[in-house]
Amino acid sequence: MRDSMMNAMFGAMSNEIRMNQIANNLANVNTTAYKRDKVAFHDTFLRFAHDYMVDARPSLRDKDMWPKADLMAKPRLSDQKTDFSQGSLQMTGNPLDLALSGDGFFRVRTPDGDYMTRNGSFRLSSEGTLVTEQGFEVLGNGGPITIPAGTAAVTVDSAGQIRADNQVVGELELVAVDDLRQLQKIGNNLFQLDPKGTAAEIPPEDLTVEQGFLEKPNVEVVTEMVDMIETQRAHQMYTKMMQGTGEIDEKLINTVGRANS
Repeated sequence: MRDSMMNAMFGAMSNEIRMNQIANNLANVNTTAYKRDKVAFHDTFLRFAHDYMVDARPSLRDKDMWPKADLMAKPRLSDQKTDFSQGSLQMTGNPLDLALSGDGFFRVRTPDGDYMTRNGSFRLSSEGTLVTEQGFEVLGNGGPITIPAGTAAVTVDSAGQIRADNQVVGELELVAVDDLRQLQKIGNNLFQLDPKGTAAEIPPEDLTVEQGFLEKPNVEVVTEMVDMIETQRAHQMYTKMMQGTGEIDEKLINTVGRANS
């Protein structure tokens, strides 16, 4: 019974990981430009020894020498990735709110280094520097972007060029990557390239900046709730399988123990 117990345990653990991701997606349903996480499962097949002996050898006997090939499927967690599909744009009217339409990211500077983000909810620091909600500096092609004091109007065009009272003060550093699968989440809606991967940064194509808009998260509440119900039922199924296996083992041990006494 050990095999059924182990399969049920791994199935329950896989669905626990899936449930954690669903809960995190729902917790960020109002987080600007949040990208949902998802997991995938695949079947791994356990082969028995006779599966490799497919020759029936009719010259030796009139019946098959070996039983028919038997494969046992075991579902396992195979992939965990981020869905980078475009979220819808919501108008805010705030000139410092910027949304990206297309594949690409803003570049921001944190105490731990430079990272990428899709969250364009920006503000001005006390020194007039353009920063994120967490206070990270938003980088332009020449470094941090500073808006002069007393500026009456800030405008940003579709290419990311920033003007203060019609005077150019900087241009947003926009970046894309050639393989989104190698981007890692590090918290605060920030991303970095996998240090062990082969992906590289590339100039963005067909990427536009929309001033006065914010990108909404690509989380569909109904879809996540349906996935949550499915995951709960799968977890319950595996839990009952473990309980049933334990009861059978206990009954077997007690029966054998009485027979030998």
